[in-house]
Amino acid sequence: MSKRGSRAAPGPGATQPTVTVCRGCCCGSPKVPGLDHTAQLRDLRQGLVGTATVRVTDCLDACERANVIVVQPSAEGRRKGGRPVWLGLVNDPDATSDITTWIKDGGPGITDPPAILDLYAFRSSRRVQAELHDG
Repeated sequence: MSKRGSRAAPGPGATQPTVTVCRGCCCGSPKVPGLDHTAQLRDLRQGLVGTATVRVTDCLDACERANVIVVQPSAEGRRKGGRPVWLGLVNDPDATSDITTWIKDGGPGITDPPAILDLYAFRSSRRVQAELHDG
């Protein structure tokens, strides 16, 4: 059973991308050293004001890839074929900056992510994907 919060995810009709930041048992904790986790979340929120919804969840059940961030497309991005992009091991401020820039440019379905983000991308289990979508 997931330890995630019970707040529902924005539906596929969200007008802007949604960024879900894991801050559960491993993500955002001292278990991932060398990163200012508070600053990472602050930078995402400040950098994406008016561009994306940034939300925090307790656990995305991908602890071996802490810190995990999921970028869900806007309604327009989804219509153009965009799907949620799971990014793991996001433990570098430059990666956070690359994510912010990509989302400001449109995010999934609108703009291809910078090639460097391929290093962070992974596929989660279908069960976890369904739970994130269904909230």
